[in-house]
Amino acid sequence: MLETKENLLYFLDNKPYINMTNICTNKCVFCVRDQKQDVQGANLWLDKDNKTTKDYLNQIINHSKEIENSKEIVFCGYGEPLIKINEVVEIAKYLKENYPHLKIRINTNGHANAIHKKNIAPLLAPYIDSISVSLNAQNEEVYNKISNPKIDNAYEEVKRFIRSCVEEKIRTTASVVDKVPNYPIDLIRCEKIARSLGANFRSRDFIPNGY
Repeated sequence: MLETKENLLYFLDNKPYINMTNICTNKCVFCVRDQKQDVQGANLWLDKDNKTTKDYLNQIINHSKEIENSKEIVFCGYGEPLIKINEVVEIAKYLKENYPHLKIRINTNGHANAIHKKNIAPLLAPYIDSISVSLNAQNEEVYNKISNPKIDNAYEEVKRFIRSCVEEKIRTTASVVDKVPNYPIDLIRCEKIARSLGANFRSRDFIPNGY
């Protein structure tokens, strides 16, 4: 059953996720939000994109027992979490102070430095254990077809962001979604690019009907 409340915190296979925003600078052809309205019954569409750090912390506190029993929490929802960089840092700091055992990961499209016009990786480094960046393709042409970015030179910005996270010693993974119909991905070339930037590499198969 679809929950109608705004879920700033939701659970996927019992792992907690933080839904920071519905705004995104990509419109990826594989994005789950264009396939359905929820993730395992949790509605991730927000009525307004004006949530404060306190709003997120309230939902985290309400689920403190589940978070205490978790090993990892992930910033990932229906938009690009690092658009709200200040809130992400404040929430991550709170989590590190109150759940020191908890690993913190961010799933991102890699546009954050371009969005904020500065290198934000140093802000993340004290609190973020790992980051997964959507490389998405082996070159700019394929990237643009798959990701439909709203910023200029997006593919190069993604690669620069990956390197900036690596340089801050955040465990960094460049990811692609494979087996998207009509969008062949060269996994070998993608992995070579990821390794050249100092990152790990991960591919996952396209999920036709979302989670």
